Amino acid sequence: MISVRRATPADAPAIGAVHVTAWRSSYPGILPAAYLSGLSARRQASHYEAAMRAGVGVHVATAGNPARVVGFASVDRSRRPTLAEGEIETLYVLDDFRDQGAGRQLLSASAAFLALLGCRTAFAWVLRENPARWFYERTGARLAAEETIRFAGVELPQCAYAWNDLGKLIITHTP
Repeated sequence: MISVRRATPADAPAIGAVHVTAWRSSYPGILPAAYLSGLSARRQASHYEAAMRAGVGVHVATAGNPARVVGFASVDRSRRPTLAEGEIETLYVLDDFRDQGAGRQLLSASAAFLALLGCRTAFAWVLRENPARWFYERTGARLAAEETIRFAGVELPQCAYAWNDLGKLIITHTP
C-alpha cells in the first residue's frame, strides 16, 4: 500500500536517491549520459533539505514495511505567474511503483498544499521527450506553453502543463 505524507528534512537522503534513480531511468537518450552518471544523491538531498527548510511543499510516497520512500513531489508558488499561481516543481516515482496511484496521490497532496497557499491554478514543466508526459495529460492538465531550455549542455524542448482548478486534483478520503 502506498501512503503519501509531508516530507521532513530526515527524508532528504531518500528523496535524493529517488531523484537520481528516476532521472537515470527517465532521461537516457534525452540528457547526456555523462550528466546522468554524475548525478549525486547527496547533492540532491542537500537541495531538497534546503527547499523544505525554506517552506517549499515536499511530499513523499512511501510503501512497504518498514516504509521506504518510493516517490516525491515538490511545489511552491509559481515562478511564472503568467502560467498559473502554483508550480509543481518535481514529481518522480520509482519505476516499480508507477501505475499504482503514487503519482496521483502526490499530485493531490501537492494541489492541497498549493490551495493552502491560496493558489487555485498550477502548472508543471515537463521535458517534451519525457516518457511519463502522458501522466499530466491523464490528470486533466492542458498544454499551456512550450519553450526550449539549455540544460546539461543540450537544447531541450519542454512543455508546461496547467490545471485550471486545483480542487479537481485533490483526492478526498472518507473514513
